[in-house]
Amino acid sequence: MRVGLYPGTFDPITLGHLDIIRRAAALVDRLVIGVAINRDKGPLFSLEERVALLEAEMESLRAETGIEIVAHPFENLLINCAHDVGAGIIIRGLRAVADFEYEYQMVGMNRQLDDSVETVFLMAEAQHQAIASKLVKEIARLEGDVSKFVTPPVEAALKDRFGT
Repeated sequence: MRVGLYPGTFDPITLGHLDIIRRAAALVDRLVIGVAINRDKGPLFSLEERVALLEAEMESLRAETGIEIVAHPFENLLINCAHDVGAGIIIRGLRAVADFEYEYQMVGMNRQLDDSVETVFLMAEAQHQAIASKLVKEIARLEGDVSKFVTPPVEAALKDRFGT
């Protein structure tokens, strides 16, 4: 069984993330969405809220793709998380050259830690390349329209969080 791990903070999950998840699901038999706790980033949503938002989106994706897709919170090294969930493939989404430079370094380090785990890069579709959770949060905070970047439940969660 091919198990893939798609890690991120998903604060919040965007249409860009969902695009990568759909496409990653075609490459593996089981897809684990690794939800990084990452206290250093100071997430807007708690871990429980991020997992709940992901789980709500996973229902339709499971039906659409026909594969098992699960959320898995983690706070350890990515390579250790891959071991924990039995993943032989780490899936990373790329939006721009700057993403590649960072991800290239991460792959090198992960290969040093365990060269049996492969990393696969998926380029974001053109309409999703500008979407970044950080920017979505900023737009929502300033009462802008984020409906082009997130699903309605995530938009509602953002409005609720910012009181708009």
